[in-house]
Amino acid sequence: MNRKSITLCAAAALCSALPAMAQDTLTVTSWGGAYTKSQEKAFMEPFAKATGKKVLQDEWDGSPAKIKGMVETKQVTWDVVDVEPSHALQGCDEGWLEKVDYSKLGGKDKFIDGAAYDCAVGTIVFGTIYAYNTDKFPNGGPQTMADLWDVKKFPGPRALRKSPKTTLEFALIADGVPAKDVYKVLGTKAGVDRAFNKLEQLRPNVKVWWTAGAQPPQLLADGEVVMTTAWNGRIYDAVKNSGKHFKIVWDGQGLDFNLWAIPKGTKNLALAQQFVAFTVKPEVMATQSQYISYGPTLKAAMSKVPASIQADLPNAPANVKNSFVVSPQFWADHEEELTERFNKWLAR
Repeated sequence: MNRKSITLCAAAALCSALPAMAQDTLTVTSWGGAYTKSQEKAFMEPFAKATGKKVLQDEWDGSPAKIKGMVETKQVTWDVVDVEPSHALQGCDEGWLEKVDYSKLGGKDKFIDGAAYDCAVGTIVFGTIYAYNTDKFPNGGPQTMADLWDVKKFPGPRALRKSPKTTLEFALIADGVPAKDVYKVLGTKAGVDRAFNKLEQLRPNVKVWWTAGAQPPQLLADGEVVMTTAWNGRIYDAVKNSGKHFKIVWDGQGLDFNLWAIPKGTKNLALAQQFVAFTVKPEVMATQSQYISYGPTLKAAMSKVPASIQADLPNAPANVKNSFVVSPQFWADHEEELTERFNKWLAR
């Protein structure tokens, strides 16, 4: 046998082994940190144990170009990806995410409103909220979104997210708009003007416009601000694991989702679908809240979360009395123009 023949045989053997190896290995891509750790404990390790399959992890920064590039070049190395609602809409519209067969997941009505997308399945609910340092308000702290704007009753510097998303909604709620009506108002020119006018009132007291999720708890801890908007999981983590005296104000919170999606063209489609189905069993999904303070998206899962944990979840009944679901469609339609106006307003 000559050298060329040996090489061809070796390549053929390798090629025949690759599909079998691929079918036994699943690559799940998420965002890293405590969030991915919670997924590892609740989903990846139990799935590997239950099926005997190997689960690998990767991280991404949320850039859709990464998945689009894989799909277009037919080099898909991610099987399941944790995405945001905007990715779910874009990936479906542009054809780089697989459609979800909800008949295999018990139907869309098993999920809370807003969590079941055509090309992605909601797994957690998180809240954009505001929080304050209780040490700064020994006689009682703020209770409502309007209190975030009340610098006379609750003096001290604030921090807000450097983005129009949720910031404009909060401004309208602080100005008296019921949370459930926020997009009805924000969808009009008068509503946008009203939101910016309300922001203008608070602007002299905003010391920091934050851009990363780790900033708000650090700003509170350092005493740079007395209250700040934030993602609820970051504040919960600072309280539970670092002993900080922070308190979340749930009034007016914006509820949002993270979701599982499957890139089109994965060689492990059946295994990817099996993994997603495994994670959306109520008894499995409910376990993630033990590791991070995000709520389950299955209606039947909340009752399986211990009451002591439920109190800290954004979608617990007591925490959603005046809340809204962040609208991915509204922001898909208006994010560019509102971001441009927001940045110009900040630069003045």
